[in-house]
Amino acid sequence: MDRSAIILAGGSSTRFSGDKGILELNGKPLLNYVVDAVKGLVEEVIVVTSSQDRADVYAKLVSPKVKFVVDVCESKGPLVGAMTGFEAANGEYSALLPFDSPFVSQEVLSLLFDCCIGKAAAVPRWTNQEIEPLHAVYHTKQALQAAKEALAENELDVQAMVERLCGVRYVSTMVMEQLDPDLKTFFYVGTPLDLKKAAVMFKPRKTSKKKQNTFEKR
Repeated sequence: MDRSAIILAGGSSTRFSGDKGILELNGKPLLNYVVDAVKGLVEEVIVVTSSQDRADVYAKLVSPKVKFVVDVCESKGPLVGAMTGFEAANGEYSALLPFDSPFVSQEVLSLLFDCCIGKAAAVPRWTNQEIEPLHAVYHTKQALQAAKEALAENELDVQAMVERLCGVRYVSTMVMEQLDPDLKTFFYVGTPLDLKKAAVMFKPRKTSKKKQNTFEKR
């Protein structure tokens, strides 16, 4: 198997009245957007949850082919979830994604998979040098080892795993803008307000009549 997708869904959703993963955005559960985004790109999809109860609820929303695993340490942080996912993954390379990013771009993910070939990871990097380790692709075995090493030193940040990898290819967000002009891939729903923003973002942009008239005159 060549490619896997690991979706981290262990968040507590404390800012919402219910489980964020089942909240609907334009009539579709939030989790399903990420699951659908990786269809056709990977050979297996793994969702990491913080409990079996949550896994049972999510399993009713997605294809029976989606695999569910539970955090080995009760979801103490995203790095623990990532390690759990890497342990379960069969693909040589694994995309690591959060479950609350409804605009994940297939084109961007495909680019990252291509950039990761022969490397330990392909990680998006902003112009200010900040990275997006939860929207990245990793060599599964190397990432698993790096995650274990970071956790052994009580580091729970995914960036600590990235820093222990040798041969990371950083992909500029300026390159990704060619595929995702607004870089919506990195938008995540952290609050109820973000959910409302996401609903607006789904609506197509309107060109003002003034601009249309100007164009017609030309």
